[in-house]
Amino acid sequence: MQEDSYYYEPAKGHGLAHDPFNAIVGPRPIGWISSRSSDGILNLAPYSFFNAFNYIPPIIGFASIGHKDSLSNIEQTGEFVWNLATLPLAEAMNQSCAAVAPEVDEFALAGLTAVPSRQIDVPRVGESPVSFECRKTQIIQLQSAAGDALNTWLVLGEVIGVHIDRRLLVDGVYQTAAAEPILRGGGPADYFRVEAGALFRMHRPG
Repeated sequence: MQEDSYYYEPAKGHGLAHDPFNAIVGPRPIGWISSRSSDGILNLAPYSFFNAFNYIPPIIGFASIGHKDSLSNIEQTGEFVWNLATLPLAEAMNQSCAAVAPEVDEFALAGLTAVPSRQIDVPRVGESPVSFECRKTQIIQLQSAAGDALNTWLVLGEVIGVHIDRRLLVDGVYQTAAAEPILRGGGPADYFRVEAGALFRMHRPG
């Protein structure tokens, strides 16, 4: 069969109008991370490189490209909260990614409510229907295949507390589409949303 694909080697450039990597690996859940510095300064920021990595115990993680405030805060305190970014909160989430000084409180900047967590000293986004209270398990500086250290850190945390809006639980089953989560696509401004009509099911063989 004749191969009809576009091939490129990232180290040599993609040769396209826009790097396709983020668009191919997507849409991705958003790591909307709240944290607090050791001085008590709150921070709230979205990360597009985010996902879940383990069931028992539940572990989630996000990658900080550059040594940003969220990473510094988690290094200092070992705590953070993941907040579900939803369609009604899209504009507020976008406001929270503004490049501002470390002393600026993104909760206030985005008009959001900082609600105390139960087990950690980092607040969650009160308007978000789902939040995970997390304790840091590992912070790993990434490296290239050649072993060169990269300016990117993978932050992993164990989920020790889960908050879910009761309206999203029907007969004990979480309703993903009803939460209206938004997901990050490629390009400088592409996002997607989950809709109930897009659901299909496949059971594992056997």
